Amino acid sequence: MRQADPPLSPEMLLSGYAQGIFPMAMTRDEAELHWFDPPRRGVMPLDALHVSRSLRRRVLRWNYLVRIDSAFCEVVSACGARPETWINAELARLYQSLHASGHAHSLEIWQEDALVGGIFGVTLGGAFFGESMFSRRRDASKLAMVWLVDRLRRGGFTLFDTQYLTPHLASLGGIEIPRARYHAALADALPRQADFARPAAASPQEILQRISQTS
Repeated sequence: MRQADPPLSPEMLLSGYAQGIFPMAMTRDEAELHWFDPPRRGVMPLDALHVSRSLRRRVLRWNYLVRIDSAFCEVVSACGARPETWINAELARLYQSLHASGHAHSLEIWQEDALVGGIFGVTLGGAFFGESMFSRRRDASKLAMVWLVDRLRRGGFTLFDTQYLTPHLASLGGIEIPRARYHAALADALPRQADFARPAAASPQEILQRISQTS
């Protein structure tokens, strides 16, 4: 970990991601940002998403809407609304700037016109740097993960970086890999041309069929 030299620009942030490092604040109220390059990196293999029977049933229930980039700022705010968070005001501002330039995206789960879950992250080449997720209803963040992984595969992404591995991510198939292996995967992903906005799957059944063919 090393301290970033503020102010950090969106271009500097993208340069950091391209080098395999990412910024975090120690607390919501701390103005300083720090760069991290952990010895073991969390990633979500795009061909090994684990969908439990209960999650499969929830995916098929289809009582929700999936949208992208319709409430990016709200997703970032919801992710940073926890009692303890590394998303400070400066990072939120930078993410919004990256979103405006097409380098940051959100995938949202809606029910009855309410935003109930979602994920946001930064894109660079064929890499998706997942920043955070939130859930206001049961399994909403897991639903978002299912649809996001399928979208990344469809869009030509090869790396889904989760930074660290949490029990929640591990339950969905997330793993840890050594730093050197992560940097090799990043170097392979960066020159690729991927498209986050590529049309999504037509139905939950189609997504689950694709997952069963690759996992």
